[in-house]
Amino acid sequence: MKKAFLTTIIAAVQLAAMAQCAMCTKTAQQLGEKPAEGLNSGILYLMLAPFAIVGYIGYKWWKSDRSV
Repeated sequence: MKKAFLTTIIAAVQLAAMAQCAMCTKTAQQLGEKPAEGLNSGILYLMLAPFAIVGYIGYKWWKSDRSV
């Protein structure tokens, strides 16, 4: 169970790292190579907080369900 959960989280992060909205893609193409990398890093940084919160809630839920 733990291995499947971890694999799912890693797959979700990898898919989110490759995805961009249409506006972000257009902007990144116009900026050039270095600024586009910075934009992608910023998107990943902003994505980290919601994933961490959901992961924490999931862990607590899994831990409490396991102790019953």
